[in-house]
Amino acid sequence: MNAPKFTTLGCRLNAYETEAMKDLAAQAGVSDAHIVNTCAVTAEAVRKARQEIRRIRRDNPDAAIIVTGCAAQTEPETFAAMPEVTRVIGNHEKMQAQTWASLTPDLIGQTERVQVDDILSVRETAGHLIDGFGSRARAYVQVQNGCDHRCTFCIIPFGRGNSRSVPAGVVVDQIKRLVDAGYHEVVLTGVDLTSWGADLPATPKLGDLVRRILKLVPDLARLRISSIDSIEADPALIEAIATEPRLMPHLHLSLQAGDNMILKRMKRRHTRDDAIRFCHDMRAARPDLVYGADIIAGFPTETDEMFDNTAAMIRDCGLTWLHVFPYSPRNGTPAARMPQVPGAMIKARAARLRALGTDLTRAHLQTQVGRDHMVLMENPRMGRTEQFTEVTFDTDQITGTLVLAHIKAHDTQRLLADRPIQFD
Repeated sequence: MNAPKFTTLGCRLNAYETEAMKDLAAQAGVSDAHIVNTCAVTAEAVRKARQEIRRIRRDNPDAAIIVTGCAAQTEPETFAAMPEVTRVIGNHEKMQAQTWASLTPDLIGQTERVQVDDILSVRETAGHLIDGFGSRARAYVQVQNGCDHRCTFCIIPFGRGNSRSVPAGVVVDQIKRLVDAGYHEVVLTGVDLTSWGADLPATPKLGDLVRRILKLVPDLARLRISSIDSIEADPALIEAIATEPRLMPHLHLSLQAGDNMILKRMKRRHTRDDAIRFCHDMRAARPDLVYGADIIAGFPTETDEMFDNTAAMIRDCGLTWLHVFPYSPRNGTPAARMPQVPGAMIKARAARLRALGTDLTRAHLQTQVGRDHMVLMENPRMGRTEQFTEVTFDTDQITGTLVLAHIKAHDTQRLLADRPIQFD
């Protein structure tokens, strides 16, 4: 019998959960199976999942194919209708040991083909914690799952459920173990990270968690927070970003647009001025701070003027990294029923935003030439600065170490470093 194989599509949280599923599958004795952990953020993501499933079946004609993840949760019927698929498992079910026990070779033929319950009824905190997911360089810790907001374009709450938080004590204990195992950097992840704590006793805030980690794990060299909603950044988090050198100066913001009418139609909770003010105020408090952002091109009803407002906001905020999504209607969302922008126009606007992002990244790289950075090595020739900027070396370094490097040049996509000044 062969060990199960896994394919992960989509976000970092999916990758985290795949590692947890590997443990669960191994403990249960699952074999001769290929598990596909899907994404549902766009219609294109669902199409790619179906394409990947067909490819797996061509290459593995006898293996059981088990489909899970957000697309399986939101569209179980789509995958159940595929003859290649053996089982469809929901996002809650995939983290349960009993689910994997039912997928062993002697039981898989006796279980329901579709095991997908109502994710919105799930109230448990984010589930299966693992130690050391990631590379040998950094580890990712899931502290939150789900989302209580209902942005008009987003299907994810119906794939992930409502917001649930991992208690701070559990998070701190896990990070202590990771540091003891040799990790220099930990990244806090979640679906709606700034909602962490709302469901816990005394309703703590994300800033409280960050300060607790930094206080109780003094040997942790670098802490990062993944994508946040800037309008929900609490005072303790803002203070930590401004004053804590071990909290890395890189924020990825969920902005989506820069026109107030589009933001209102998206049912976002911030205005254009809110976004610009946050970026300016935080950079004034911490000048080395850099920003990435999610931006949607071609949201329904977006005019040329509205699109220009988004492009102007990107510049006004001083963003460095853009993650551009061409708008894709998701069945069941309010935005799918709004007047749509033509597909060719969406594609063209996305291309313009990506070109702008390339220019902004290049400008950031140029400002780093001649500076020294502490670089965390992800592999022998590549690491990342405190600002998450990629750096390449001409000679091999030790993966997982912190290297003080002098930046000599850039190639428009990454920084180029001299030999290390010293090792950590």
